[in-house]
Parts: sequence; structure tokens; C-alpha cells
Amino acid sequence: MVTNVEKAGQRLRLGYHVSVAGGIFNAFERAESLGCNSMQIFLSNPRGWDVGHLPPEEISRFAGMRARHPIDPVVAHMPYLPNLSTSDRAKMKKSVESLSRTLSLAGSLGVDYVVAHLGSHGGAGTEKGIVNVISAINAVEIPDNVALLLENTAGGTNSVGSSLEELARIREGAADQKKIRFCLDTCHLYAAGYDIADAAVANNIKKKLGPDSIGIIHLNDAKFELDSKKDRHANIGQGYIGESGFRKFLGNGWVRSIPLILETPENTPEEILLVRRLAGG
Repeated sequence: MVTNVEKAGQRLRLGYHVSVAGGIFNAFERAESLGCNSMQIFLSNPRGWDVGHLPPEEISRFAGMRARHPIDPVVAHMPYLPNLSTSDRAKMKKSVESLSRTLSLAGSLGVDYVVAHLGSHGGAGTEKGIVNVISAINAVEIPDNVALLLENTAGGTNSVGSSLEELARIREGAADQKKIRFCLDTCHLYAAGYDIADAAVANNIKKKLGPDSIGIIHLNDAKFELDSKKDRHANIGQGYIGESGFRKFLGNGWVRSIPLILETPENTPEEILLVRRLAGG
């Protein structure tokens, strides 16, 4: 059956953040079992600093699994501890090292995107935080086959990157803008005051950032109301954005053209089907 999305020339790329337990190569079968055709993974312990090296045989097995499974793109998420906005020199050094090792490993594996949280300026001010993020991303080498995606924040205390303007400024300061793009999280957008169900808001996102600069969208409902500044994800249709809100947001052709990754509390094939239905196919 040809879906509405495919009729429009757009194959909806949709997936979950999936576990790599038992070996990073196992993620492909887990993703497919949920009905995914894209996925996001961690390359290391998400709550640690160390990003180790994988043995050649595991990298080869990952490549083999990718060749056998139609998962595209494959996205890696940075660990949570690195803080690219910090003014603490020791923490910044460790953060840059973690980012550098993650990018290098992603390049070896053939992962398409690496998503990075921007972190907290720790009271130094947003302007200083922006300068710190730019300095951090300019200090690392991004492999030619990988793009670094900067993720928007929910607007909590001392956070950097909750506004479209802040994201755009950081990218403008990057030495190699072609390798820097964005990961937009719908829960974070909503928590920061962007009502994504509003056509004018969606059009402003497109205007401010440009769809070509958005690598992926984290599709998450929000447990708290608009402009709450709280980063709490809910399953699609079970939060304040709701099915109606996502139907309107996904009604934008430029949104459907971007890979969608769910980071919702419960991973089920039914939720994947729900998103496809809300997107029109």
C-alpha cells in the first residue's frame, strides 16, 4: 500500500532510541522489532565520561547488521555528563574529550549523526555559555561522514540553547558550519514556550533555522504545560501537546521530511503506528 507520505515523495523515517545491551550491533534487530526504520543509540555509558574503543570485529559486525537492516539514519546520543556550556576548565576539558571520542567512534561505525546536549552555563550567563559551546565544538574534529547535532533545551535555569536565536548563533560561530546541524526536541520546544501545533510557530522554526539545518527531530509529548521550562517526556498523545497537536505539527511537509526519533517512556510498535497515522500514512 502506498501511503500519503510516500505519495508526497516523502518516506517517513521514524524510530526509537533503542538499547545496545549485549552488543551495539543488537540495536538493529530491536529497532526493527518495534517497526522502526531509523534509530538512536548510546555509544557508551550515558551516565559516565568514558567513551572507549570498540574492537574491529564489533565495528565490522555493526556494519554488517546495518547492511542487512533498512535503518536510516543511525543516530548516536552523547552521554549526559559532558557540559559544553561550562566555564569550569576541568569540566570543559573532560567534556571536549568526551565529545571528541564520541565523534571519532561514530565515524568508525558509520553513524550519521551525533546529538549533543548543550548543558548549563552555571550562572555565568547565557552569552558566556554560548561562547563556551562555540569554543567546545570548534575544538573537536568532526569526521567527514558525521554531522554534529546541537539539541535545543527546555529553558530551565542556566540552560543554553532553548531559543531558536541561541541555536542559530552557535551554528554561526562554528568554524565548519556544514558539519553542524540541529536536533529539535518537541517536548523541549513546548516547554520553552513554542506551541508546535500553531502553524505560525512551525513556520517560524522553518524560517529561523531552515529545514536543511535540522538533522533530526526528537518527537516527544510533554508532561507539563506550555512554557513550563520542565523537561519531562510523555508518550505521544499522553501529554499536553496531544494527538491533535502532533497531527498539526506533522501536517507540515518539511517536518515529515526530517527523521523522527521518539524518546518516550514506553517503546511500543503501537506508538510507531500512531505517529504514522498522525502523519498521514
